[in-house]
Amino acid sequence: MRKIILADSAGFCFGVKRAVDTAINMKKKYNSKIYTLGPLIHNNDVVNFLKENLIYPIELNNIDKLEENDTLIIRSHGVSEETLNILKKTKLNIIDATCPYVANIHKKVKKYYDLGYHIIIVGDKSHPEVIGINGWCNNSATILKSGTEPGPLSNKVCVVSQTTETQSTWENVLTKVIKTSKEIVAFNTICSATEVRQKSAEELSKKVDAMLVIGGFNSSNTTKLYEICKKNCVNTIYVENLLGIPDEFIKDKNVKIIGVTAGASTPNWIIDEAILKMSK
Repeated sequence: MRKIILADSAGFCFGVKRAVDTAINMKKKYNSKIYTLGPLIHNNDVVNFLKENLIYPIELNNIDKLEENDTLIIRSHGVSEETLNILKKTKLNIIDATCPYVANIHKKVKKYYDLGYHIIIVGDKSHPEVIGINGWCNNSATILKSGTEPGPLSNKVCVVSQTTETQSTWENVLTKVIKTSKEIVAFNTICSATEVRQKSAEELSKKVDAMLVIGGFNSSNTTKLYEICKKNCVNTIYVENLLGIPDEFIKDKNVKIIGVTAGASTPNWIIDEAILKMSK
């Protein structure tokens, strides 16, 4: 009999659930078209579900097409100070669904940038959360990952992290910064939910024959879960939903125990559908 084990911590995190709930509640409140600045979360199934409920993503350079008092939601990733100021000058109804943990990073970055510190962000430079954080220090931050050499840095630096970064990357970068700078203020801003989710996936992936990681392919935190699981369990696959699970994965007679984890932007119904498909 095959056994399927769901990681203790998997799926929607607080910030993502809050953003999705906000969008749905705004739709009920205003009963008109609702817009989100970019896709609300990194999950195509959820974005399509929102479109079915007349909640549409829109890019910043297209907001002039919206009508006065239309509702625009800032997604959980947050935005730069400049973008926020542009939005405040419009006649749109702006709802800020920035994750509170991300908003806290914005405050720290602005404070220490104004105090003359050079900002270092540990994370992916192309990720919207990192782009938003960098926008609170006039886009002057140095953005680092594991394996990248920081090069010459200011003697006075403030280090923060993308909320979905791995602990090992944070420690790796910090070790290099310590060798380069004299005065360092470091805030480990990896979200506690991210840390718990990664530890849970790590432990489970050591005990199973195969591992299924569920989440959007454009989701940074899901990609990191996949990398963590793959190190411990070679037979690890990454899918967006039940349609991505190959038949040979399900029918493999050598697989007695399958572990399942999911990214912070993966809703419970997608996880449940995947588990049901494998159970059959």
